[in-house]
Amino acid sequence: MAHQTVGLLPSCAELDGEPPPACPVDVALDTLRGRWTALIIGEFRHGDRSFSQLRDGLPKLSDKVLTERLQQLTADGVLERTRTSAYPPRVSYSLTDRGRALVPVLRALWEWGSQG
Repeated sequence: MAHQTVGLLPSCAELDGEPPPACPVDVALDTLRGRWTALIIGEFRHGDRSFSQLRDGLPKLSDKVLTERLQQLTADGVLERTRTSAYPPRVSYSLTDRGRALVPVLRALWEWGSQG
């Protein structure tokens, strides 16, 4: 009898040993790595955010960690960083299409975690 999860998820090269580095599940989990990452993405439910708006929305998050996560999410294509040329220059962050596609994934993770 086959295990009940057979056929539930597509295989990453049948997972003989180590999964390949391009396994879509690993790519998604790598994007969400690090404490606070999901909460930062959640702050964008209010629309585009500046660093100070994100800091105000997550007051227990240090500036250092917020900076690291914003750089990570920008490099992963989840966020777009826009700098105005006005004086003083201002920076805002917005979700990319890739970032907006993460919202239902995070919602599903929230629901799954709430069942525990």
